[in-house]
Amino acid sequence: IKAAGGDAIFVRADVTSEDDITNLIAKAVEAFGKLDVMVANSGIATLGDPHEVETADWDRVLNVNLKAVFLCDKYAIRQMLKQGTGGAIVNTGSIHSFVAKPGVTAYAAAKGGVAMLTKMAGTSYAAKGIRANFVAPGYVDTPLLAALPPEAFEALKQLHPIGRLAKPIEVAKAVTFLASDDASFITGTSLLVDGGYTAV
Repeated sequence: IKAAGGDAIFVRADVTSEDDITNLIAKAVEAFGKLDVMVANSGIATLGDPHEVETADWDRVLNVNLKAVFLCDKYAIRQMLKQGTGGAIVNTGSIHSFVAKPGVTAYAAAKGGVAMLTKMAGTSYAAKGIRANFVAPGYVDTPLLAALPPEAFEALKQLHPIGRLAKPIEVAKAVTFLASDDASFITGTSLLVDGGYTAV
């Protein structure tokens, strides 16, 4: 970031820890004077249909994928209200905020929760100048997916009418748009970055 002419700090944090999130925001405000944007981007997955998911795995996925987003939003909103300057929140949802797929029970439940949490935040604080939206990516071409067997990787590509997986930069640009003033009249909604996955 600094090499590109920007400025940044690193703060180690467990996003499921209330203390760590409040410290993270305090450090950002200390370094930059105020908080304008919160991007809540955490996610893990475990596989299994409802009768197969271990309760400990359910709790872990919901903690990282939903509770962490709630904590980031909660304390970012408190800081933005204190400042009186408005702000933008961008959460990371998923295509599974909208559509089910066998085997992703806990993940889909958490990402569905992110969708409704974002709608609540986006409408509850709109009059205060605080916008909240979420990106909903399809499958993204990351090293994690690249480790799949070739036939499984190809099958994932074919789920998207566009015929490929998303590039990480394409999701990042969607986040940047929602965080920017170009999205100043957009709140409480989603931006699907899914290559047509949910359209068919």
